[in-house]
Amino acid sequence: MTEFKTLLGRPEYAFLREDPRLGKRIMLLGVSGSHGYGTNREDSDVDLRGVTLNLPSDLLGLTAFEQYEERKTDTVVYGFMKMVRLLLDCNPNIIEILGLDDDQYLIRSDQGEDLLAHRDLFLSARAADSFGHYAAAQLRRLQNAVARDKLTQAERERHIYNSVKNALRNFTKDHENWEKGSLRLYIDAAETAGLDEEIFMDADFRHYPLRQYNEAMNTMTSVVREYDRVGHRNHKKDDNHLNKHAMHLVRLFMTGIDILEKGEIRTRRSGDDLDLLLRIRNGEFMEDGMFVPEFYAIVSEYERRFEAARKTTNLPDRPDMDKVGAFVERINRKAIEENFS
Repeated sequence: MTEFKTLLGRPEYAFLREDPRLGKRIMLLGVSGSHGYGTNREDSDVDLRGVTLNLPSDLLGLTAFEQYEERKTDTVVYGFMKMVRLLLDCNPNIIEILGLDDDQYLIRSDQGEDLLAHRDLFLSARAADSFGHYAAAQLRRLQNAVARDKLTQAERERHIYNSVKNALRNFTKDHENWEKGSLRLYIDAAETAGLDEEIFMDADFRHYPLRQYNEAMNTMTSVVREYDRVGHRNHKKDDNHLNKHAMHLVRLFMTGIDILEKGEIRTRRSGDDLDLLLRIRNGEFMEDGMFVPEFYAIVSEYERRFEAARKTTNLPDRPDMDKVGAFVERINRKAIEENFS
């Protein structure tokens, strides 16, 4: 296994030592991507993700800081306050930083150890929505990419229809008993030239906030635009990319189930989990540019397990903000009072 800590001494990573927002202010720094998940190959790049203390001027003055990005080394270090906001939403790309194995961290300061010791503060049933949303988007991208040049126009239109409905799941759930109007999507004989069937919408809105209306319309437009952008694929070039996305789809379900069932963040996969992920990445479930039925059966089983975990999780509906607030205040006091030069 790569000794990741040796990276810190390389010239291309000098910014980690020299930038005033980084250096000794870095709380945690660890590997991400394939090296984080355990799915790396010999030619896999090393991605780094971390969190750094905000400067006193960020907390008391007029400066602001979100994140530090260094693209040549694919390194992203988030400001602590931005990290907290994302953790409260159980953002899958962020929460995995708190679930690495010991040998996957390059930096763990005292404040970083404190964050790891209190990671449970950020685990809530919100993980079901965040991981479910990311997984649904990943599946939609996969289906869009492989379906465009394989399905009839009517089949493609139905696929877009299902994708739009999934994307609007939260919107329609919130409006099941809606007194301000209605929104119904359906497929019927096409009126647009060149189409056999197409999606129609019946809508009736009364005294409805324009911003919420725009949100729903933008969601539908985004799905259709994303699908229509997908051109005929170069299979030799794209199949490896699609297999990687398919692997990450299943990995999202694995990590989300762990959080919901066990209250654990396990970023690096092992055993049967890792074996399945590597088989997907290596293309065992793709033939002639299409994923075989067995792959979709695997996805369906993980969706079933994820939904069961969503319904039975013992995690609180939302984080205890009093406890989170006390923890954040303690960390920020350190950021203001201690000398990290």
